Amino acid sequence: MSQNATSGFTHFDPSGRARMVEVTEKPDTVRQAVARGEILLQPHTFALVRAQAEGTSAAGADGTPGLAKGDVLGVAQVAGIMAAKRTWELIPMCHPLPLTGAAVRFEFDEDRHAIVITATVTTVGKTGVEMEALTAVAVAALTIYDMCKAVDKTMRIGNIRLIEKRGGKSGDFVAEEQAGARPAGEPLP
Repeated sequence: MSQNATSGFTHFDPSGRARMVEVTEKPDTVRQAVARGEILLQPHTFALVRAQAEGTSAAGADGTPGLAKGDVLGVAQVAGIMAAKRTWELIPMCHPLPLTGAAVRFEFDEDRHAIVITATVTTVGKTGVEMEALTAVAVAALTIYDMCKAVDKTMRIGNIRLIEKRGGKSGDFVAEEQAGARPAGEPLP
């Protein structure tokens, strides 16, 4: 790889070989990232997960079995947080970071039979937590798939993206879909 091919990519050395970015001299600052993604389900599966989350029923209205593996969103929430904490073990060039906060929330999109997953991750350190937030969303979605696959093998995971990030040398970032949704400087959810 030539120098031109690696220009702008921080995980390559001048000869094009992969490297972990050197952050020793960078100051510790508060870093926060929010990522979002979704999993689309069949209407029946969506209704089962929603009913379970609301504590109304674990079985389908037509008498079909419920979700045998247990609390879908509770397990997915824990899985997402655990994944954020272990991102450095999954993504080769990520630094191990001492996270100071990690949260995963779910919203039901009734029109699309989708569960929208949002992860917020925080640290005080030399590098950002974007990968940790993205990993939390991906693993939470995969966990929902695992918990529901007995009743729905057609689920689709997608649209995983960074929504916001705060702190660090490159400054703040707010995705266009979020622009105007939160006043500048207001804490992330």
